Amino acid sequence: MDWKLRKKYKALLEQERGYLKKVWGTYHSVCLAYPNYYRVGMANLGFQTVYKIFNDQPSFLCERLFLTAPEDDAEFASGAAGVVSLESQKPLRQFDILAFSVSFENDYPNILKMLARAGIPLLAAERNDSYPLIIGGGIAPTLNPEPLADFFDLFILGEAEIALPQFAVSFAQAARRRKSRLKYLADMQKNIPSVYVPSLYKVKYDKESRIKSVEPVNQDLPVKIKIRPIRDISAFTTQEIISAPRTEMEDMFLVEINRGCGHYCRFCAAAYAYHPPRFRNAKQVLKSVSQGLKEKQKIGLVGTAVCDHPELMTMLSDIVGQNARAGISSLRIDRISPELIGLLKNAGIETVALAPEAGSQKLWDLLRKGITEQDIVRAAEILIEKDIPNLRLYFMVGLPLEDAADIDAIIELAKKVQHTALRHSQGKRKFRRITLSINQFIPKPHTPLQWCALDDVQEVSKKIKKIEGAFRKDKQIKVICDVPKWNYVQALLSLGDRRVGEILLAVQRLNGNWKKALKDVNINPDFYVYRQKPVKEILPWDIIELGVPKKNLMSDYQKILKPGETG
Repeated sequence: MDWKLRKKYKALLEQERGYLKKVWGTYHSVCLAYPNYYRVGMANLGFQTVYKIFNDQPSFLCERLFLTAPEDDAEFASGAAGVVSLESQKPLRQFDILAFSVSFENDYPNILKMLARAGIPLLAAERNDSYPLIIGGGIAPTLNPEPLADFFDLFILGEAEIALPQFAVSFAQAARRRKSRLKYLADMQKNIPSVYVPSLYKVKYDKESRIKSVEPVNQDLPVKIKIRPIRDISAFTTQEIISAPRTEMEDMFLVEINRGCGHYCRFCAAAYAYHPPRFRNAKQVLKSVSQGLKEKQKIGLVGTAVCDHPELMTMLSDIVGQNARAGISSLRIDRISPELIGLLKNAGIETVALAPEAGSQKLWDLLRKGITEQDIVRAAEILIEKDIPNLRLYFMVGLPLEDAADIDAIIELAKKVQHTALRHSQGKRKFRRITLSINQFIPKPHTPLQWCALDDVQEVSKKIKKIEGAFRKDKQIKVICDVPKWNYVQALLSLGDRRVGEILLAVQRLNGNWKKALKDVNINPDFYVYRQKPVKEILPWDIIELGVPKKNLMSDYQKILKPGETG
């Protein structure tokens, strides 16, 4: 390994608090990889949770790996650097298991890059027992593992707290009995509900390139991978394990307070992936808060429905009472009250994010947001009256049934919020800025909108430019947005089947040149991205059962196609 990189890793560890370094030689070794940069990965609570779960297993040690920073790429290109773990600087080939925690589809190419740099064959079929077992998990493969199927030996899908220890026990038993890789993979597929071994399932296609069937190679294997939620998330603690410098949320100690969301907005994968909604009890959360305040003076309350927690006010009051600050994700518009915002203000919050997602009642009903324009304006009034100087509004464009009037409605709604803020702050409060975050709607698996096509990225660019143009001269309203072409890639990786893996291989071979890769591979990406699917079609991710039956999603989807039945 290059001495400069080794020195860099050691300096990084000296600044961390909470990492664990076990002695090699007596444990089964796991390298936990996040396919993005250190500053992103260490801000991911799921990644840190998996690190703790593995290290809590008596016969396992777990170390970390991240995508190399751009300034270090030259070392890899020259061959001077090797891919090694952060804690012990051990080469990846020396680990028993290489586990990827994957949150975002656009990180998929980084997985192949990291494998290639480590000298590990990309395809699972080309690896023998001398290589680490390559496993994956996280929200992205839980929704649809198929684009990655040919690269992974095994996926552990859904929530990790129960499945990971079961996997660890099974792996340790297989090691003691010297089972072959094929044998213990089959045993895990049979015995651990959340496990998915893609090589044990064969996909057949019809003449129109649609999936004809997905069948296990043996009759004693499960036909479906059934993901079951953990009933009581208060049975364990989910909080920051390692406090790290130079991360995206380095000033906050992260604590999970809930999973799932009872509102089931039709576009939101998290609500369906983490069904049903569950809340961690306040006593346990406050215990984590007390631990966190020994490290930092700001607590980040994490969850998919933070505002719905029945004891949120109690928890915020406790944080404020300890002269600490709090951070939370976007607030539900219909949950905002003067009491809640007053507490958040006392907790040091100066920017509050709201997610209208659209600007018209037609689309709010379609998305099942359960809000009106009056709700949004009232929320803005409360925020300004409580001296919150910055507002962030999240919107999507390219939604089903969207037309030009719906884009105009976003502009008009932003102006109404601005006028409301100015009217309620005039002469007594300082209102600073509204930030409009504009993102393209991307259909997600296991949601009622999974059959929808992505809106044409060129048309979406025009819609975004129209919104940007409306506020170009307004210094109080800032518009930020994603690059639409990457939305196409995300949709391809979200909605694709196993054949999309060929495109990922080409992207790796061509050093990230997506344009050339899409031309070189004899696969039509528009088939996955721009095609509205019939409801009876077998979808790539249908092998995964997350708990909400497909027939329920189908019924919900069909409602939005019929005027007057969007509720």
